[in-house]
Amino acid sequence: MNEALRGVWLSITAYLILSVFKLGAGYLYGSEALLADGWNNASDIVASIAVLIGMKIALKPADRNHPYGHSRAETVSSLFASFVMMAIGLQVLFHTATVLLDGPKESPPLNSAWIALIGVIVMGSVYFYNHRLATKTKSHGLMAAAKDNLSDALVSLGAFIGIIGARFDMYWLDPLTGFIVGLIICKTAFGIFKESSLMLTDGFDKEKLNEIQDTIQAIEGVEALVDIKARMAGSSVIVDAVVEVAPELNIEEGHSITDKIEEKLEKDHDIHNTNIHVEPGKRNL
Repeated sequence: MNEALRGVWLSITAYLILSVFKLGAGYLYGSEALLADGWNNASDIVASIAVLIGMKIALKPADRNHPYGHSRAETVSSLFASFVMMAIGLQVLFHTATVLLDGPKESPPLNSAWIALIGVIVMGSVYFYNHRLATKTKSHGLMAAAKDNLSDALVSLGAFIGIIGARFDMYWLDPLTGFIVGLIICKTAFGIFKESSLMLTDGFDKEKLNEIQDTIQAIEGVEALVDIKARMAGSSVIVDAVVEVAPELNIEEGHSITDKIEEKLEKDHDIHNTNIHVEPGKRNL
């Protein structure tokens, strides 16, 4: 987790520098696309700081009031970040829609397009770094940040195209691109909100649960899987399962099967928190 924090700090630094340049150039050159892109980066600063705080709290060990640890702090911070991003996205939509309705205006200078292109290169580089680091550290929070980095690079690419188009007398393309950027901000915010709220309400991916179920049922000694539940605690998966084993097994033999289940889930699915309850199966007469 400590290593993954470097990727979040890198994102914050990149967003801070780019948002200052893009917002300043957007106001100076009158580019709605560049302004929208700058506000997008500004919203990502807040989102990244929230994720950073959540990841730091998640590192705290379990205590008397948090026997399962503080992993969900990362999810709560992501939920907060989604509200901030949605508010900024709606503001961008409202502003660019107003500019579109006002009619044509002077196209922004070519310098603003190069600033947007620099944003594409910077955020593309940050994405590749964070994606590699997230894969190495298996950090879900950093992987989500990496996906956001990629969307930011695409947003900057859209701003670049919009500004270039405006230079060819397509005046409407610059504010239209800004409006599309606003939609992307809102879509990203809703995606973060949906995933965070699902995790906080103990929702879990059904396909992944089926894969875990198949793994348990294939383990030697497991006669039947009676019940299984899974939930997320930050980046960690917690599995509760009830399995039936041969009724003639003693306690030590039954415990050995639970050890096999735990080892298999850790190896195949990177699950370190399991609660396995063993029950005697039906006796063959």
